[in-house]
Amino acid sequence: MEKKSVIKEVKEFKSKYGMTIAWRLKKNAKVIEKHLNPDEEVLYVFAAQKNNNCFDIFSTAVVALTNKRLVIGRKRVVFGYFFSSITPDLFNDLKVLSGIIWGKIHIDTVKEFVTLSNIDKKALPEIETKISSYMMDEKSKLLENIDQK
Repeated sequence: MEKKSVIKEVKEFKSKYGMTIAWRLKKNAKVIEKHLNPDEEVLYVFAAQKNNNCFDIFSTAVVALTNKRLVIGRKRVVFGYFFSSITPDLFNDLKVLSGIIWGKIHIDTVKEFVTLSNIDKKALPEIETKISSYMMDEKSKLLENIDQK
């Protein structure tokens, strides 16, 4: 099976959900590709603003769901980048908020609270389904492993 390209996947997401506000997709996707482990496989990719303010449109992040974790990459304008990783054992909850044009996704983890905003509201059910179903499957596997020990 051919390995999915983060850049290609995020561009497909943006063309499918054109109302999502996202810039510099290639640069942001490269942050994620830099941090993928050799055994990691990309399952789903989308773009959003990593903030809680619908008027702040300069915090674009690319979010990728892999077979190991959820990763968020954001390239800074001048130097450096931001990278976050959420493993299934740290994942608590996901909340979807839909507005007239855009929506938000709140991801609650053990260590932080992540808000992804300015997402085309048509994309919200797809994003919620992909992330929630993956995380619940992985959490049940973790619980089974704990029960077996």
